[in-house]
Amino acid sequence: MKKKNRVWWRLIFLLLLIATALAIDWPKEIKIQMPKPKVNLEKKSPFIKFKKNGDLVNFKINYKIKEGLDLQGGSYLVYVADLSKISDKDKSNAVDSLKKVIEDRVNAFGLTEPVVRTSKSGSEHRIIVELPGIKKTDEALDLIGKTAQLEFKEFKNSDFYSTGLTGKDLKHAGVTFDQNTNEPQVSIQFNSGGAKKFAEITGRNVGQPIAIYLDNKVVSKPRVNEQINGGNAQITGKFDFQEAKTLAIQLNAGALPAPINIAEQRTIGATLGQESINKSIVAGIIGIIAVCIYMLVYYRFLGIFSTVGLGLYLVFMIALFKLFGVTLTMGGIAGLILSIGMSMETDVLVFERIREELRNGHAFISAVKLGFIRAWPSIRDSNAVSLIICAILYTAGGMIRGFAIVLALGIVIGLVTTFLGTRTLIDLIAKRKFVKNNWLFRVEKKGEE
Repeated sequence: MKKKNRVWWRLIFLLLLIATALAIDWPKEIKIQMPKPKVNLEKKSPFIKFKKNGDLVNFKINYKIKEGLDLQGGSYLVYVADLSKISDKDKSNAVDSLKKVIEDRVNAFGLTEPVVRTSKSGSEHRIIVELPGIKKTDEALDLIGKTAQLEFKEFKNSDFYSTGLTGKDLKHAGVTFDQNTNEPQVSIQFNSGGAKKFAEITGRNVGQPIAIYLDNKVVSKPRVNEQINGGNAQITGKFDFQEAKTLAIQLNAGALPAPINIAEQRTIGATLGQESINKSIVAGIIGIIAVCIYMLVYYRFLGIFSTVGLGLYLVFMIALFKLFGVTLTMGGIAGLILSIGMSMETDVLVFERIREELRNGHAFISAVKLGFIRAWPSIRDSNAVSLIICAILYTAGGMIRGFAIVLALGIVIGLVTTFLGTRTLIDLIAKRKFVKNNWLFRVEKKGEE
C-alpha cells in the first residue's frame, strides 16, 4: 500500500512539473491583473482581512528564448589592440585587462547577451565582440572604443599641467542633473587617496580653473571657489543623457590599458538566422520521428513510454531555456539534438535490463525494479564522463560554449525524465494483467528461443 502511494505521489509531482513547464513554454508573455489589496487589522479578531480598494496591480512575466548572434542577427566587431608601448611580458595581462574592461562596459550598457573573447593571429592581439540584436552600432562603437583616460590638470604659467589625479583614483561615477539648469552631468566620487589629492589640488587653486581631460580632450574647466573636501565632484558639459550615461559607464569600468582600433565590423542579418533556425527545426523533427519509430518497433510497448518521455524531455528543456535565459545558438541547437539521442541511450540501457530480467523469468514488476537498479551504474558513469567533457568544452568559449551548456542541461534533464517520468508511468501499469504477455516487450524466455 505504501509503495502504491509513493507511485501516486510521484505522479502528482510529475504532473505539477509538467503543468509548470507548459505554462512557461506556451505563452511568450504572462499577464496577471488583480485588485490591489488593502490590509485592515481589527482589534477583536486575530485574523488579517483584505479589502479591495479599487486599484489594479499588473504583473507581467516575459518568458522568451534568447537567441544568439548567429540566430537573431546583430553586430560583429573585431578590435586590434595596440600593445606597442607595453613590454612583451605584460602583453598577456594587458589583453586580459582589455577584455575585462570591454565586458564591463557592454554589460553596463544593457546590451543583449554580449560575447567578448580574445584571439591571436601572429603577433596581433584581437578582441572579438558579438552584440546580438544590435543593428545600430554607433553608440556601442563609441562606448567600447574610447580609451577613457580621465585626468585632472591645474592652470600654471598660461597652461594646464598634470596633477597626478586620474581615473584610477575614482570610486564611483553616476549620472545626476544640475539643480539650476536640469542638464545631465556626471557626478564622481573619489576613493580615500583620490579625495585627499582632490582636496589638496582645490585648496591651492582657489579662484583658478581646473581642467578635466578625457582622452586628452578638455570636457570641462570648472573654476574652484573654495577647497573641496569629501572627494565629490561633477563633470559638466554639453551632455545629453545618453552621453552622460556612456561616460559614467566608461569611468566605472575603468580606462582601457591600451588603445584599440576597429579592424572589422559586420552586421549579420536576421534572414540568415531565421534560415538556420528553420533548417535546424526540420532536422530536429526528422531526428525525433526517426528515434520514436525505432523505439516503438524494437521495444514495442516500452517504446511508448520512451516516446512519452521524449515529449517530457522537450517540454522541460524549453522551459529551462526560457526560465534561466539560456542564449540559444546554432551550437546550442546541435547540443539539443545530440542530447535527445543521449536521452534515448538512457532508456535503451534500462529497457535492455528489463528485457533481460524478463528472459530470466521474473515478473514484470520485479523486472522493472531490477532493470532500473542494475542499469544505473552504467548510466551514471557514462553521463559523468559526458558532463566532464561538457565542462572542458565550456572553457573554449564562443559557439562551443553554447553547445556545452545545452548538452549538459540535456544530460541532466534526460536523467530526470527517465528516472522520474518514464519510471513513474511504467510503475503505474506494472501490476496490470496484460503486461504478462512477453510479446509486448519483444522477449522470449530462455529455453523458448
